[in-house]
Amino acid sequence: MSPPDEIRISALRLTTHIGVPEEERATSQVLEADVTLRIAGRFEAMNDEISATIDYAAVAARLQELAAERPRRLIETLAAEMAACVMEEFQAVGVSIDLRKRILPDTDHVAVRLVRGN
Repeated sequence: MSPPDEIRISALRLTTHIGVPEEERATSQVLEADVTLRIAGRFEAMNDEISATIDYAAVAARLQELAAERPRRLIETLAAEMAACVMEEFQAVGVSIDLRKRILPDTDHVAVRLVRGN
């Protein structure tokens, strides 16, 4: 059996208030996410109809909105909320999220990776 077809959104910028110390949450930060959506069908079966796929522009806008909704302490929390949103609101059969935060000195970023569904 072949792997499911996927839609990828790379380096999506999310503005949010996040961090364990209150001082860190006081200022907005920009995180980056790579989001991979797994769809139920095959691309060939879509017949070039947008209604047969997941609208990646709508997903990107919704995830940016979700990130901005409220402060959080952990990027793990935001990643889990993002996955639940994509699965519930956009009917993805699976999702992978890599969420990056530039916070530690002497590193490019720290990241979490989450995989849900098929």
